[in-house]
This record gives sequence, C-alpha cells and structure tokens, in this order.
Amino acid sequence: MRVSNGPALLELPNGRPGNVQLAWFLRRGPYVLLVLGSIAAALSVDSIGTSEAGVIAMAVLVPTLAALHWICADRRWVEGNLQDGLGRFYVVTRTVVAFVITWLNPFFSIFALIGYFDNQLYVPRRWGIAILLGTAVTMAGAQSGGLPPDGALQLVLFLGLLALNGVLTVVMTNADAHEAEIAEERNTTIAMLEEANVRLEQALAENAGLQAQLVQQARESGVHDERERLALEIHDTIAQNLTGIVTQLQAVTDTTDDAAGRDHVKRAADLAREALGEARRSVQGLLPLRLDSTDLVDALAHLTRDWSAATGIAGDLVVTGEAEPLHQDIEATVLRIAQEALTNVGKHAQARRVGVTLSYTDDELVLDVRDDGLGFDPGAAPTPDGHGVGLHGMEQRAARVAGALVVESEPGAGTAISLRVPSVVPHG
Repeated sequence: MRVSNGPALLELPNGRPGNVQLAWFLRRGPYVLLVLGSIAAALSVDSIGTSEAGVIAMAVLVPTLAALHWICADRRWVEGNLQDGLGRFYVVTRTVVAFVITWLNPFFSIFALIGYFDNQLYVPRRWGIAILLGTAVTMAGAQSGGLPPDGALQLVLFLGLLALNGVLTVVMTNADAHEAEIAEERNTTIAMLEEANVRLEQALAENAGLQAQLVQQARESGVHDERERLALEIHDTIAQNLTGIVTQLQAVTDTTDDAAGRDHVKRAADLAREALGEARRSVQGLLPLRLDSTDLVDALAHLTRDWSAATGIAGDLVVTGEAEPLHQDIEATVLRIAQEALTNVGKHAQARRVGVTLSYTDDELVLDVRDDGLGFDPGAAPTPDGHGVGLHGMEQRAARVAGALVVESEPGAGTAISLRVPSVVPHG
C-alpha cells in the first residue's frame, strides 16, 4: 500500500484508489466480520438446532478462514499486488467455505458479506463476477432462512432474494468497473504529468545550457567587435596621421627653405594633436574628432580641404539634396570611409584630381569618391604595402550600419568608391 497526496488518501493494492478507513476495512474487516458471525452463530446454535457435527465443522472452519486470510491476504498487503495465483486461490476458497459455513448457520453470512467488497483486489473482473454471484447465492440463502430451502415459500423467497442480490451484484460490478476506469485514467494522467515534468526539466536544462552558450558567444562577439573597432580606428585615423607626420617631417629634411620647413613642422604638429585626440576618442568609443563641433557636411569639407593641401591633389566636395542630421553612427561611418578613401588615393592612385560627392535622398545617404588615378584590380589580394586592407575595413564599417560599399576600378581607368547607407534613423 502506497501513500498518495494528502494524509487520508491511499493507493490500495493493484493501484486502486481509497482512503484510510476503506483500506483498514478491506485488510482487517474479514477478521471482525468472522468474529461477529461466530458470536451470532454461537448464540443461535440451540434455536437453529445445529447438530454436533455442524458445531465441530464450524469450530474448524472459523480458524481456517482466519488463517487463510492471514496467509493469502493480510501479510501480503504491503506487496502492492494481490492479483496472482495465491490471491485467486484465496478468494475462491473463501467464497466456497463461506457458502458451506453459512449453510451450517445463516448468521455466518455476516462474514460472507465481505465478498461484495474486496474481490477486485484478488481477481480480475471476469473472475470477480463469479465471486459476486457466489456471494449473492450465499447471502440469498441466509436471508431466506437458511439452505437448502424448506418448502415452496422459502424457495420463492430465496429466488427473489437471489434476484435482488444479483441486481446488487450487477450494480457493484459496474461501480467497480467505473472505479477501475477512473483509477486507470488517473494513473495515465499521473504518468503523462511525470513524463511532461521530465521533458520540462530536460528542456529547462537545455535552455540553461543554451543561455550559457549565448552569453559566452555574446561576450566573445563583443570582444571581437571591440577589437575590430579599435583596429579600424587605428588604421583609419592614428596610423594615417602618423604617416602624415612622417611625410611632413621628411619634407623638412628635404627642403632648405626655412618658411616651407616651418610650414611642414606646423602641419606635423597639427597631425600629431589630431592623432592624440583620435586615440583618446577611439579608446572611449566616441565620435571622430571632426564631428565634435560640426556637422557631417562641414566635417567632410574640412577633411577634403586638409587632405588636398597635404597631398597637393585637387579635391572638391559636392553636396546634393537637403542635408539633415543623421544618427551619429551613420555620420561617423561616412566620415571614416571618406577619410580612408582619400588616404588610399594619396598613397596609391597617383591621381591629379578627386571628386567627393555627398547625396541626401529620402531614404539613403550616398557617398561617392572618384579619382583619375592608376586604378587597380578590386579582386586582387592585399599587397604587402597595405593596398587592399583599407577596402576591407571600409566594407566592415559599412556593414555595421546596414550599408553597402561598391568599388569600381580597373588598371589605368581610375577608381570609384560608392557607399550607400539607409538614413531612416534620425539623429538623437
């Protein structure tokens, strides 16, 4: 017998539901009923006129029934399954003995009554119907005045009571079947809930593992993105400014004109200050220095003018459409890509003229940088001097703001770089 939820609810042998009182009655009740029947039979021996042989038989059968119940049922109650060969032997033998002892004295029907209540614990349903019918015969015989019937009237009474007990048998059989179905449904529901709980625990464990993986991937992705950002910032700003400083200082050593030398030194100092500012902003992840106090158009104009003065290459900025402030990440990306494109022209193109166009449309911002230089093969691998590395950095920057970078070039025909980014995210 296993305890279920709640202090008064039990699971009887064979998984049948019950309570404490019912469990006690089914296990200990046969003893009580047998004692009550024995007392009633002993008090009625003289009135019924039981023979000496009958008294001896009853004296033997009473302890036999008690021992049979102890051996086959009571001591095995905790095993949880009584529907086996021993259980069938017990309930069949008990029914037969109960019929015999009730034949000897009708008051032993008090004990036979137990057959209506506990047969489902020991035998399956098809056996249980036979046990119920046997119990009905025993009860009808006792209720009609004893067996065998003495005369036609008692026979009619016996048959009527047998029919009544038969109806009771049918009702109890159906009730038992309904109870068994409920128990089966309950057990099935419990099994499904346990299976669902197991799956839920597995899902929670898997989700916890996936969450840990996502956290780790996000951490690794964040580290990777930050490294790429710093690498691009260093390449696009600090490295270019350092290159410009070296170029200006080299020009100082190559000239004998004091005024020109001072001018080169002044430009080198300006580039150094700008490089220092960019380094600080790159570490802090802020906007480019040129966007701190001006808008994108003015920053591009200043960039183009300074680059043209430093390289001696003619450069013009043309703005089309109505300029409007955009998200700071978009403006920073456009400025960085323009800066890298102009730097590449100064390093590799040997161009005479560069045109920078900034076009504002309803849903896009377009940057075009065109030169009339040597051109190159866009599909070629980066060279040891760094040619091609900047293009990859520009593509990465464009992808960060959902933009697209297109490079058109061929040897001897110049180069055109076009950046298109959505402008649907307003500044702010």
